[in-house]
Amino acid sequence: MREGWKRTTLANVADFRNGINFVRGERGHSVKVVGVGDFQRHETLADFNETATVNITNEIGKDDLLRDGDLLFVRSNGNKDLVGRCVLISGVKEPVTFSGFTIRARVKSPAVDHSYLSKLVRSPLFLEHLHRRGGGSSINNLSQEALSEFTFGLPPLPEQRKIAEILRTWDEALEKLNALRALNIRRRVWFRTHLFTGKVRLPGFTGEWRVVPLSEVLHEHGSKSTGAEEVYSVSVHKGLVNQVEHLGRSFSAANTDHYNRVLPGDIVYTKSPTGDFPLGIIKQSKIDREVIVSPLYGVFTPQTYALGVVLDALFESPLAARNYLHPLVQKGAKNTIAVTNSQFLEGKLRLPMDPGEQAAIADIVNASHAECAGIDAEIEALTRQKRGLMQKLLTGEWRVPLNHAETPIMTEEAEHAG
Repeated sequence: MREGWKRTTLANVADFRNGINFVRGERGHSVKVVGVGDFQRHETLADFNETATVNITNEIGKDDLLRDGDLLFVRSNGNKDLVGRCVLISGVKEPVTFSGFTIRARVKSPAVDHSYLSKLVRSPLFLEHLHRRGGGSSINNLSQEALSEFTFGLPPLPEQRKIAEILRTWDEALEKLNALRALNIRRRVWFRTHLFTGKVRLPGFTGEWRVVPLSEVLHEHGSKSTGAEEVYSVSVHKGLVNQVEHLGRSFSAANTDHYNRVLPGDIVYTKSPTGDFPLGIIKQSKIDREVIVSPLYGVFTPQTYALGVVLDALFESPLAARNYLHPLVQKGAKNTIAVTNSQFLEGKLRLPMDPGEQAAIADIVNASHAECAGIDAEIEALTRQKRGLMQKLLTGEWRVPLNHAETPIMTEEAEHAG
């Protein structure tokens, strides 16, 4: 154990209470109820404006209400990845309780900093504890017993506060990057409703926009595999992806002679339900070489590469994809989508006919995607750095100064190891 640190458990420093299973009514106690949906925001829950207010007929005691410094965990949820997630409660100005899907931990030791503890239970150390409890996999339900048994090294209070302060700077940087990403996504929504519909025109373009069936701007070339192409699948977020690299192995048939060849820039329509896209997804191939996909996919070459970029950006919206596909698609008895490639092309969209305007719109789309990819790369790098920093600081491998310097103290060996 590091000098000045002591080994303890979560049970030694906090008390636990399950959330209430409340009954709604027209009358009763009007109170805000923090539920699992509130965990989707930040590590600290300090804004309760979006938290649901309900009338509860149950009796609510003082111990059923949250207060500043409480830690709230997801106890159970359909999404296993959320179980065990924690938020630190702050800024409570009115009665706020917590649902039966959560567990509250309230710090009882004056030797523990609330912010430090919230970082600890969001760290890889706590996740490893939960995985051990789950036999190496995610747990379905978090219990007070599982929380109680979490064992960790606790530094002196001043060091806890310094560690929490250092980690908070990483959190603030990540929040700013996520805010930039959200702005980028909102801007792309505006593109779909204004720029892609012709409501807003780019300067210098006055060419015609027409409502046309996709058969007028897409054609099915029908090329098949030559035997030299790699097998690809289609992902909602990444577009066309190599099966082996993305899925870990190939799911293709032994003989791929009948697989559809995809040329760079082609539009690919997958005829299978996928997450928010119950009628299939539509993507443009951004691969710089020819690949092949399952014969169940529809493959079409756009009038221009730029028009393919516009269609790809339009159909990244689940609503836009549904609005286009719903009149065309019927689901079969086995939940397969029964639509021919020619039927897929029967739907109509309002599109720019001028190749120059198509290219100008595509340039804006590509710039937006490049910006978002850059932000995602920064978020990934910063998240990885924060995870490594947490491992070093929360185990005491790196000690922090408590006087003037702002960076963790590390030995020369640790610096080379990092």
